Amino acid sequence: MSRGPDDVSKLTESTYKNVMEQFNPGLRNLVNLGKSYEKSVTAMTIAGKTYFDAVSKIGENAHKSPASRELGVVLMEIAEAHQKIYNEMEENLKRFHRDIIIELEKKTEMDVKYMNATFKRYQSEHKLKQDSLERTQTDLKKLRRKSQGKHSHKYEIKENEYLETISSRQMDMQKFIADGCREALLEEKRRFCFLADKHCMFSYQMSNFHDKAKEILLDRFPSWQEKCSDISEVPETVSTMIEHLATTPVATPNNMDIPPPAPQLKAQISPLANMFNQEPIFSLPSSPDHNSDQSSLGECNLSRSTSQSSGINVSQKPRVRTIFPHTAGNNETLLSFDDGDIIILLIPEEKDGWRYGELEKTGQRGWFPSSYCRPYTESLISNRGSVVSLPEQNDPMLLPPPDYSDELPSTPMITSAQSVQNLVIRNVLTSCTSFRGGNPFATVKLRPTVTNDRSAPKIH
Repeated sequence: MSRGPDDVSKLTESTYKNVMEQFNPGLRNLVNLGKSYEKSVTAMTIAGKTYFDAVSKIGENAHKSPASRELGVVLMEIAEAHQKIYNEMEENLKRFHRDIIIELEKKTEMDVKYMNATFKRYQSEHKLKQDSLERTQTDLKKLRRKSQGKHSHKYEIKENEYLETISSRQMDMQKFIADGCREALLEEKRRFCFLADKHCMFSYQMSNFHDKAKEILLDRFPSWQEKCSDISEVPETVSTMIEHLATTPVATPNNMDIPPPAPQLKAQISPLANMFNQEPIFSLPSSPDHNSDQSSLGECNLSRSTSQSSGINVSQKPRVRTIFPHTAGNNETLLSFDDGDIIILLIPEEKDGWRYGELEKTGQRGWFPSSYCRPYTESLISNRGSVVSLPEQNDPMLLPPPDYSDELPSTPMITSAQSVQNLVIRNVLTSCTSFRGGNPFATVKLRPTVTNDRSAPKIH
C-alpha cells in the first residue's frame, strides 16, 4: 500500500488525534467503570460471605440433631469451601485494583500531556520543513523567470544548486513524514498493547482463580452428594434409639413421681388446733368501738361470702400457709419450713394428721403435720372487676415440740373460757382488719391476758 507524503502526514495526524480524542478519554471511562466493577464485586463478596455464614450457622443447628448431624457437617463444609473461594476473589480484586486501575490512572494523566506535546512538536517540525521547501521552490521559480532573457547561461549553475536543495529538502521532508507516521502508529500500538497486556494478566489470574475454585468444590462434591442422596436413611444410633423406644413400655403416671409413704407415727397435734377449727359463739363486750368492730366483722363476713359466691376457681391444686416452723431432722420423708411459708398440696387426703406437699419457694417435697398450717388462697378478680380478698386463717397458736414423740407438750393448755374468748376475738378482729389494706399494728405485741380464774396458766 503506497501513499503520498500528504496522505501519510494526514494518517500521522489522525493517529495522534485518535489517541488524544478517543483512546485517552476511553481510558478515563474504563477507570471509572473499573471502580464500579470493584464496588460490585466487593458487594458480591460481602453478600456471598454473609450468605454462606448463615448456611454455616444452619449447619451448626443441624449438627446438634441426631438424625441430621452428617448433613450439618456437609453444610458447614460447603460454607467453608465457598468462604475460601470468596477470599481468593478478594485477592484477585486487589490485584485488579493494583495492576490495572491504578496503572491506568497514572498512564492516562501522563499520556494526555505527552501526546499533546508530541503532536505539537510534529506539527511544528513539519511546518518548518514544509516552509523551507516551499521557499526554495519559490526562489527557483524566480530564478527561472530571470534566466529567460539573453544571458540564460549565467543562471544555470544557480538553478542547479536550487534543484539540489529542493531535492534534498523533499527527501528530508518525506523521511520526516515517514518517521513521524511510524512513531505515531507505534505510540498508538504501545497504548493498546499495554491495555491488552494488563487484561491478559488479569485473565490469567481469573483463570487460576476458577481452577482453584473448581478444585476446592469438586474435591468434596462427591462425598457431599452421597450424604444427602437418601432422605429416608437415619444413623444407626437413631435407629437403635427408636427401636428401643418402640419396644420399651412407657412409665405410667402411677409409676412416676411416687411420694414416699407417710410416717408410721401419728402427727403431733397442736393443743389449740381443734379450738380454732370451731366457730365459737360469743358476744362482744360493750365498748365505744363496739359498732366499728361489728362493721369490721361484717366486712370480713361479706368478703368471705363474696369470694365463695363468685364461683372463681382459686387454683387447680390447693395450697396452705404454715403457722408454725417445722424441722424434719434426719427424716428425709418430712418437709422443713418456716412460719408463713406456702405449701402446695400434692395429695389432698390427710393420713393420720399428715399431709404431703411441695414447698413453693424451694420446690422440696415431703410430709408435714396438718395442724401446722391453714388453708391459703390468693386475692382474685371478681366478675365485676373488683378485687375480692379470700380469707386467710392465721391463728396464733402455741408452738408444738420440735420432735415427733408420743409425749404431750410441756406447755399446759388454756382452760379458761374467758381467755379463749379473748384470744378468738383478737384473732378475728386482726384477720378482718387485714382485708382493708393491712393491720398497722401487726407488729405490736399484746400483753398476756389476765383473768380472775386462778387455774388458768400465764401466757408468755
